[in-house]
Amino acid sequence: MAVPRILIVGGGFAGMECAHKLERVLRPGEARIRMVTPLAHQLYLPLLPQVASGVLTTQSVAVPLRRMLRRTGIVPGGAVGVDTAAKAVVVRLITGETTVERYDHLVLTPGSVTRQFDIPGLDRYAVGVKTLAEAAWIRDHVISQLDLAAASSDPAERAARLQFVVVGGGYAGTETAACLQRLTSAAVQRYPGLDPAWIRWHLVDIAPKLMPELGDRLGEKALDILRRRGLHVSLGVSVAKATEDTVTLTDGRMLPCRTLIWTAGVAASPLVRTLDAETSRGRLVVGADLTVPGVDGVFALGDAAAVPDLAKGGDAICPPTAQHAMRQGWVAAGNVAAVLRGGRPVPYRHKDLGLVVDLGGWQAVSKPLGVQLAGLPAQLVARGYHLAALRTLTARFRTGANWALNAVAGDDFVRIGFQAGRPATLQDFEKTDMYLGRDEMREILGREASGIASAG
Repeated sequence: MAVPRILIVGGGFAGMECAHKLERVLRPGEARIRMVTPLAHQLYLPLLPQVASGVLTTQSVAVPLRRMLRRTGIVPGGAVGVDTAAKAVVVRLITGETTVERYDHLVLTPGSVTRQFDIPGLDRYAVGVKTLAEAAWIRDHVISQLDLAAASSDPAERAARLQFVVVGGGYAGTETAACLQRLTSAAVQRYPGLDPAWIRWHLVDIAPKLMPELGDRLGEKALDILRRRGLHVSLGVSVAKATEDTVTLTDGRMLPCRTLIWTAGVAASPLVRTLDAETSRGRLVVGADLTVPGVDGVFALGDAAAVPDLAKGGDAICPPTAQHAMRQGWVAAGNVAAVLRGGRPVPYRHKDLGLVVDLGGWQAVSKPLGVQLAGLPAQLVARGYHLAALRTLTARFRTGANWALNAVAGDDFVRIGFQAGRPATLQDFEKTDMYLGRDEMREILGREASGIASAG
């Protein structure tokens, strides 16, 4: 009897936790586990703003999958199409070649991409905070703007280089603006030709409140902290147009600006569109047990799945957060194992543990288990949560050491330069154009079938 094939698409929180638990609950030889992921690490996304600001190194937030997984084969590439009828996933390897992975049980955890809108210039001049490459590029870019402004005698060029716009008043946008503003405030002390008053950071969001999930009190507290630092926060406002050196807001203001950081929400991976399955607001519709209704052998979880939130009830779905993705991964692994053994999957239920927002230094706002905290207590909770959520002792040690070193020695303002000259758009970094249409998938699967028949 053939060994069942379990294929996991995605190596993020949900995918890695699912594979890790499957290795623990399944006996060796009970199933073959393979994971499709272009990068052999789990990226701890909540700390990317601190990578962008140079507080943390890239290794601190990139947990190697091979430290966690022992029996899972890693396919180095990205899934670009799924044919559930053929039980096949088309993978584009990191070499650019395509291959086909067959499965008996499929666990879809492709994650999300930065949500884009039809705004003129957004596709050419905005960059997100979803990948290590984006975080590294942002740091180099921001420091380069200070270097170029200090070397310029043109007031108009200086104004554009020293004005920065972050769009999105959620956790990612707020933390990114807060961390990078601290970076430039510290860095400008090393530039005798620059007046700190020339540097202007803008945080804009179409919503009427900053981070509404925190509640009015903590949202107002965070807003007050940012404004006292000198950030210009505009609510009820978004971007109308972007050019190489301007950002026009929907309230009519035109800001001279060469840095547009876009964190206005996330959308499910475009891989979802290649499946013949129902979606809700772009996310795959799944049952509470994480199975895709009407599709044999497929589970979906994490940011790409509309998982019912049983703790809230009604039509609520789980938000796309790390804590839900991790715990869904554990449940999915148990359910896959149950199905393999002829059992029944169980529903996913998890009460949100709360929210933490690190604003840099000793400033933070947190809401663990509904308790509202601000300042140093909130920062201790935030950093304690992040250390606990990192999946290896090595990553925790690196992160803690980076925080301690930064607190004692401050920042270094070094441009690495390894991405200099490369295209820098949302599409370039997040590869949103690599997915296949149905005809392309059929052609690739047909070629594979022909090759197998010829070999036979």
